[in-house]
Amino acid sequence: MFIKDDSEIYCVGEIKGDSIMGNISADVIEIREAIAAGEQALHSLKEARHELGGAGGWGVVDILGGGLITNLVKHSKMGKASSCMERAKYDLQRFTRELKDISGYPEIHVRVGDLLTIADFVFDGLLVDVIVQTKISEAKRQVDAAINQVERILRELRQIRTC
Repeated sequence: MFIKDDSEIYCVGEIKGDSIMGNISADVIEIREAIAAGEQALHSLKEARHELGGAGGWGVVDILGGGLITNLVKHSKMGKASSCMERAKYDLQRFTRELKDISGYPEIHVRVGDLLTIADFVFDGLLVDVIVQTKISEAKRQVDAAINQVERILRELRQIRTC
């Protein structure tokens, strides 16, 4: 069994009728499953970050005076980003379930919020464009934080796997 506290990772074998190697092998399988789920979540988060970056770029153009075409492209990117964030949320839930088999890891959450698509079309103006840009930036910060957390946990899991 592998236990993580705030500063250390421990490899602990249990002896309950089974051999210590049998328990370690089961733990290694749990770690591999968690790593695979984490890598999928990381991939989804990076896709979301890419789409949010595109939406943010088009958002700046929109603030500086873009028109209908700019708005359409920005919202296309926002739609793709929302889909990627939904996928990332699902993948993070799976990663969290896998981490429950390994002691000491927190749940990871990314809030998938409304990026104000309808308001941006109906009330197209500088104020709404700035509000939408703020939402995009906030979502990007959350995704970046989740990416950092997943990468850190994956590094720790890979370290455990080698002990």
